[in-house]
Amino acid sequence: MKTAIILAAGSGTKMWPFAEVRPKAMIPVANRPIVWHQVELLEGLGFENIIIVGGSKAEQIRHCFRKDTHVKVVQTQPDKGTAFSLLSAKPLVQDSAFLVLYGDTLLDGADVERMIARFEAGPYEALALVDPLKEELPQDWICCTLSEDKLDQIMGHPRRPFTHRFCAFAFADTFWPYVETNSGLFTHVQVGTMPPLEGFLEMSVADYLQEGNVVPAVEAKGLFLDLDKPWHILTANQRVAKLQCDRLTDHILGEGASIHPSAAIDGFVKLGKGSIIGRNVVIKGNVIVGDHTTIENGAILGGNNMIGDHTYIGNYCQVSAGSVIGHKCIVTHCAEISGMIMDVVHLSHYLEFYGIIGSHTDLGAATVCGTLRYDDRYTMHRVKGRREYPREHANASYMGDYARTGVNAILMPGCKVGIYSIVGAGVIVEEDLPNRTSIYQKQELVRREWGPEQYGW
Repeated sequence: MKTAIILAAGSGTKMWPFAEVRPKAMIPVANRPIVWHQVELLEGLGFENIIIVGGSKAEQIRHCFRKDTHVKVVQTQPDKGTAFSLLSAKPLVQDSAFLVLYGDTLLDGADVERMIARFEAGPYEALALVDPLKEELPQDWICCTLSEDKLDQIMGHPRRPFTHRFCAFAFADTFWPYVETNSGLFTHVQVGTMPPLEGFLEMSVADYLQEGNVVPAVEAKGLFLDLDKPWHILTANQRVAKLQCDRLTDHILGEGASIHPSAAIDGFVKLGKGSIIGRNVVIKGNVIVGDHTTIENGAILGGNNMIGDHTYIGNYCQVSAGSVIGHKCIVTHCAEISGMIMDVVHLSHYLEFYGIIGSHTDLGAATVCGTLRYDDRYTMHRVKGRREYPREHANASYMGDYARTGVNAILMPGCKVGIYSIVGAGVIVEEDLPNRTSIYQKQELVRREWGPEQYGW
């Protein structure tokens, strides 16, 4: 098996505001797009023909892989469904068998290897890699149950407990008729559930099962992350940063990189070409730093951090454990950051932020976000009108790309700010701010005479 197809045509509306200026598959995890991690995994397994099916912003994916001869990018109609996205790749598939991944997931290479080995031990026409739901709610996913390591039932967003969700598939070319005849409607739902008019690949697999065919299932044992909503980005960055930092067993210094003797490092660092850890830096764990980045002047890093290229971190700022900083960023002047910031973000002057900051965003002096509520509970979110109760990062703030804040702006727990938006000086954001919006305070002044006579003169 040498061909893999990555389905990345969805519009990512549940990921607002982070899939507005980029495809969902291009959202960064550990400073690389999600789909970049998938391509790296596939190339490591020897795949020579990798087809990425993109949607309305497929040009960005094509640009990302413009120098990779193993990757071809095709564009299809967005939101028509994964089955029809897969059909868009068919003309480029020459092999008798192929792998299918989703463009918004991260997988463990060992799980994919086990999946391929099981498929090739067949012969099979279809095989699924599935992930145990554990604490995930079945209502959030297209789910399945297993019987003796084979798919038993498939159900879309069910109420009652189903055990697994889908990670990836392997198909023989004899499976194409089930994709080509997909009805465009997911009918395997419980009464009262309302499926969208969309051609899901899992429905083609369900049709195949319903005809009495067998679909073996391999259960994922390693990392599997399906990024569906904004807080999933934070979870993915933290987990991938920890996995990569945990691999360090010694300092690794690129050409021209250096560590000042006054730096206190309780762990190991990997520094890219020309990067510097300067005076009085404190690092409380392992850290990976890109090229030509400077960390100096009393900066404090909590460990399991990944820092991009051409970034400056200094002047007694604090980067919390597990945080990821993008390329060409500035974090300085006692700024405190916990979470993940994308490329070209400027943070300075005593601000404090927990959450995600989109690219090309700057926060004014003393901008802060609320992280705790007076009732000690977690914030309820609305995603496409549906109430959501995240298990992680519910009280984080989410700043879209190309946004700005003025001095002393406050973002309350869980609030999101859309792209191309401005939060004016002194504004308290208590609800989500739409894209392309400027919000500012209009103050009322009281003026009266004053002078020495007020003091008895």
